[in-house]
Amino acid sequence: MSAVIRSSVCSLLLLLTALFPWLLLADSGESGGQGLVTVGDVRVRLSDHGPVVLLSAEDKTIPIFVDHTVAASIQSALTAGKLPRPLTHDLMHTILETLGGRVVKTVITLKSGTYYGNLTVAFQGQEKIFDSRSSDSIALAIHFKAPILVDRTVLDAAGRTVPESKPQTL
Repeated sequence: MSAVIRSSVCSLLLLLTALFPWLLLADSGESGGQGLVTVGDVRVRLSDHGPVVLLSAEDKTIPIFVDHTVAASIQSALTAGKLPRPLTHDLMHTILETLGGRVVKTVITLKSGTYYGNLTVAFQGQEKIFDSRSSDSIALAIHFKAPILVDRTVLDAAGRTVPESKPQTL
């Protein structure tokens, strides 16, 4: 990567964080002392209320409702499928990867009934944490094969035990 491009990207990142400081979170510890749990399985399903992303950790599943575009992006990333045109997450993945950046992890939190994503991005030896919609941070983490983490308190509060489905015979 040329020095001009590298310099431009650094300038852009500095400008964004100067203009929108709320995008950059202070790295003050994400777990609130409870501990983080790694999500072992991510699935996209269609429900009566629209698309839902199911995050499974340990013996619980956390449902996060998303819009159709995000669901398509996540499903495409999970299956290594190609959509006819790149969606926003595909574009962000391509830009970050081309410029030498990568998503390191995302931490999903729950505040007042709303899920949030704290997306950790590594670029030029530094890591920055960005506030995002949980669905966007999940999509980017999957694109980069980065871990998705949830706070133990979120898993305990929002996680549901899903009974194993019995095989059906026709």
